[in-house]
Amino acid sequence: MKFLVSIFAIALLSYFCGVYFPWWMIAVAGFVVSLLLPQRPSLAFLSGFTAVFLLWLILAFLINNANGGILAGRVGKLLGIGKSPVLLAVITGVVGGLVTGLAAFSGSYLRPHRRR
Repeated sequence: MKFLVSIFAIALLSYFCGVYFPWWMIAVAGFVVSLLLPQRPSLAFLSGFTAVFLLWLILAFLINNANGGILAGRVGKLLGIGKSPVLLAVITGVVGGLVTGLAAFSGSYLRPHRRR
């Protein structure tokens, strides 16, 4: 249950941070949530990665569809992937997911863990 709450909290905080602050605030969001919700480091990474991967995947599709595919066309040329909106959204999601997952992973190691 903590895993799903963590995913939801990271996604929500990342979205609002992305509206008002630079893109890299997603890392701060993952870090803070993993400090507040104790999880094993592997689960913290997975929750951070999943939350922002899904968030950025959805946002990339919405932004691309809202402006008639201009995003995929222009950024696809820069990355050399053509005009594939699916591939662009997956690349975007993976980058954001890795940033947030590693931040959540780091945050989970700051909490003292008991051996079971």
